[in-house]
Amino acid sequence: MRALVGLAAIVVLLGSDWSSAADFGLKLPNGLQEDAAQIPDDNPITPEKVALGKKFFWDTRWSASGKVACVSCHRPDHGWSDPRRFSTDFAGKPTPRHAPTIVNRLFSDQQHWSGLRVSLEEQAGKDVNKTDRKVMEQLGTVPDYRREFRAVFGRDFDPDGVAQALATYVRTILSGDSPYDRFQAGDRGAMSESAQNGLRLFEGKAMCSRCHAGFNFTGEGYRNIGVGMAGPNPDLGRYSVTGDDSDRGAFKTPTLRDVAKRGPYMHDGGATTLAEVVEYYDRGGVKNPWLSSDMTPLGLTAQERADLVEFMKALTGRIDPEVSRPPDLPQ
Repeated sequence: MRALVGLAAIVVLLGSDWSSAADFGLKLPNGLQEDAAQIPDDNPITPEKVALGKKFFWDTRWSASGKVACVSCHRPDHGWSDPRRFSTDFAGKPTPRHAPTIVNRLFSDQQHWSGLRVSLEEQAGKDVNKTDRKVMEQLGTVPDYRREFRAVFGRDFDPDGVAQALATYVRTILSGDSPYDRFQAGDRGAMSESAQNGLRLFEGKAMCSRCHAGFNFTGEGYRNIGVGMAGPNPDLGRYSVTGDDSDRGAFKTPTLRDVAKRGPYMHDGGATTLAEVVEYYDRGGVKNPWLSSDMTPLGLTAQERADLVEFMKALTGRIDPEVSRPPDLPQ
């Protein structure tokens, strides 16, 4: 059973030592909504579990290649995404997609561009379970990990707990208190005139808010916007999960928070800059039988396109630096 749990149940690091529970306190960046948090009943957040999950996130030893960690494709210095067009799997082999950001995944259930995983636990678990032997041999034999694991879960080290700890840490990667949030809170100087014009376009003429809705700038839905559909064998996205014809070529709408930090864009990494993204939408996408009805030419001027980019830059928020700081890994 899953539940919506307020942020009063979440502890996020405020001090400088991830190993000390006394350094933890409650924190939710300005602009985020605590009643939208999604935390499973069977995996509550604790500071010790966050600290353990953070180490697993940075540790390469459990990957199939022994060289890849979660942080390899979800880099804190790149909006928790990948600067490469195509990300690699845990064997170090290239994939056909660009890794999406994991910022504010606290407010989501289904994961992946296609919603392939129904939770962060399943997302982490599927990756872990592909290398169960590695997990047990490379992590489960480390004395410090075994000790921390038993303190957190009250049982011997196992892959399921590794997945739960990873999911817990990811839920603390929160971005808010952006110039947009401060503007909404009454600071009229927080956004430039160009960004304010972009906000009006975002909510009006450009129709961006139809998909990038709410405080997290995503409705968590799936749309075919035409990306990649011109090729002979396009990636069919959500269709590969549901088998529903209407889902052909549909991909999850990503959050726009911190979007300026994390190019390239789209599920195939085909747009290098935000300006290219806006130009793509302005053209109405690539026509195909399953194109979303919201994808129509916008008729934006050059200044309007520039204003939209400035608004998206104003969605760059603040993330607790301790969440992003690499941990000391046990040997």
